[in-house]
Amino acid sequence: MNYGLGTMEIGAMIIWLLFWILLIIGLVLLIKYLWGGQESALEVLKKRYARGEISKEEFEEKKKGII
Repeated sequence: MNYGLGTMEIGAMIIWLLFWILLIIGLVLLIKYLWGGQESALEVLKKRYARGEISKEEFEEKKKGII
């Protein structure tokens, strides 16, 4: 009688384990991309002001329009 795991069964277990690990990693990355990748309009405005693309007056005016 043959008891224990053969090489084919061990290989299948490794493949399934890799499948589930990759699936979980993929889902985590997808969730991060969908929920964490968007900046608010105020954040974009602050960055433009910090880079010197707009003046303080223009920043304040646009900020009032956002809020």
